[in-house]
Formats: sequence, structure tokens, C-alpha cells
Amino acid sequence: MELFKIRKDIPFMKHALVFNVISFVTFALAVFFLFSRGLHLSVEFTGGTLMEVSYSQPADLQKVRGTVATLGFSEVQVQNFGSARDVMIRLPAQKGVSSAQQSEKVLSALKAGDPDVTLRRTEFVGPQVGDELAEDGLKALAFVVVGIMVYLAIRFEWKFAVSAIIANLHDVIIILGFFAYFQWEFSLAVLAAVLAVLGYSVNESVVIFDRIRENFRRYRKMNTVEIIDNAITSTISRTIITHGSTQIMVLSMLLFGGETLHYFAMALTIGILFGIYSSVFVAAAIAMWLGLQREDLIKPLKKDIDPNDENSGAVV
Repeated sequence: MELFKIRKDIPFMKHALVFNVISFVTFALAVFFLFSRGLHLSVEFTGGTLMEVSYSQPADLQKVRGTVATLGFSEVQVQNFGSARDVMIRLPAQKGVSSAQQSEKVLSALKAGDPDVTLRRTEFVGPQVGDELAEDGLKALAFVVVGIMVYLAIRFEWKFAVSAIIANLHDVIIILGFFAYFQWEFSLAVLAAVLAVLGYSVNESVVIFDRIRENFRRYRKMNTVEIIDNAITSTISRTIITHGSTQIMVLSMLLFGGETLHYFAMALTIGILFGIYSSVFVAAAIAMWLGLQREDLIKPLKKDIDPNDENSGAVV
């Protein structure tokens, strides 16, 4: 299915150096902000108090957030849990204040606005649990990266694996850089979005890589640059359809999903946009600079090799 068909190949690789310089500068800024400002970690990572309260009627989350904010708690997570009447509140840890004191203070403020509110449970998330979650998250990220490299190396060629991982890590670091610069809250939901972006971005790279391999078989007189330009150009329509429909869904979560889905959708939005960019201008360009050629993807048959025939060596 195609929305349109481009007759003439767009010379993407002609401008690959310029776009990769831009990518490097963006990547470097993201790393700088990560080290200088750091991530604003949520309660799941830093520790704190988790409360679950129940109302007699559907709860007004904005009112609950406002009530909790007046108590001096910043960046509090408030969301429905199970039903519209049940609300989960995550409070950051405070020095010199116990979990019981925090929950009692918040419950008293909520009861002042609605006497029918009841406390269903309260839990304390210790810093040790947060450290374990951070460690497990890094392990998950490492396993995803290794898995992608092994998959691409087996299906295509090691040059594709290296270029795809560089491009995907480029996307991940830039997402983290945005969260560090704006000090957006980094939660487990955002971590899940980052892992989703890794899989989503590599899917676009695989589509382009597959078309490159197909073009090497089909167009024997084209050089590597022309092959890559043709592969990217011929998949543009598919890219617009796939990423456009996905982006519409993600934007709907970003605009109408409320506070609960806001940063999750924000991470996906940034990841999808940079995923398209990196698949075209980073992954494909790095594969080209690594010396990708026809023989890497199409192994010649010995009986077909003729030193006097410029087209020999290709498998028909």
C-alpha cells in the first residue's frame, strides 16, 4: 500500500555527513545534560510512600492533585487505580518524616475536601527497592541491545547490526537528554516507553536494510550509495503511513491521556520522531561508511565467477 510513488530517487546519502554532524551535536548535548542535571527519578526509583484511597463517587483527580500540592509535595503522581473511585497517590520521601506521618497528613487534607474518602492501604517504597528497579531497568536495556545486534547480525550482516545499534542508542540517549534538560519525571512508564522505542526504531531500520539487500540483487549496475538512496526513497510512503498512524495514537495519549500518560506519551513522541530520522540518516549512513557492498549480502557462487565479466559473481 502506497500513498504516493516517487519516480526519482532522493539523494539522502549526499547529505549524510551534514545530518550526522547534527545528530552528533544533539547526542553530545543530551549526554551533557544527563551528567550535569541528571534524571528526575520518580518514587519507584527514589523511594517514598504509596497510598490508595477510595471515594464514594468518581474522584476528581485534578482536585486531589491540588490538595496534595498545597501540602508541599511536588511532582506527586495521582492516578485512578482499578476504578474511577479508587485513587493511587505516590509521595516522594521527605527527610525527618515517616511514611505513616505522610499518609496521615495527606488523608486529613483529603477528608477536609470530602469526608467520605477512606484509606484502603499505604506502603513504603524503600531506596533499596528503587536501586533494584534501576538496576533491573539497565539490565533490560542491555538485553534488548544485545538481542537486536544478534538478530540483525544473523539476518543481515554485522555492519547493519553495528549501525542499527548506534542509531537506536542515539534515540535513547536523546530521549533521556530531553528528560534531563526539562527535568521531567522519569518513571517506570517512561522506561517502558524507552524500551518500546528501541523495538520500534529497529523495525524501521530492518525495513530499510531489507530493501537494500533486495536492491543489491535487483540492480547490479548501481553502486552502494545509489542502492541506499533507492531503498530509502521507495519506503518513504510506507514510513509515512506506519509512523503517521502511530504518532496520531501517541499524540492522542499526550493531549487527552492526562497526567498519568503524559510523560509516557512524551517519550514515545520524541522516540518515534528521532527513530525515523536515525533510521534514514544515521543507520543507513553508518552502514555505508563501514564499507557495505554487494558481496556482504550476496555471496557469489564459485561457478559463476568470471574475471572478464563485470556482472559475474552475483547470484541469480
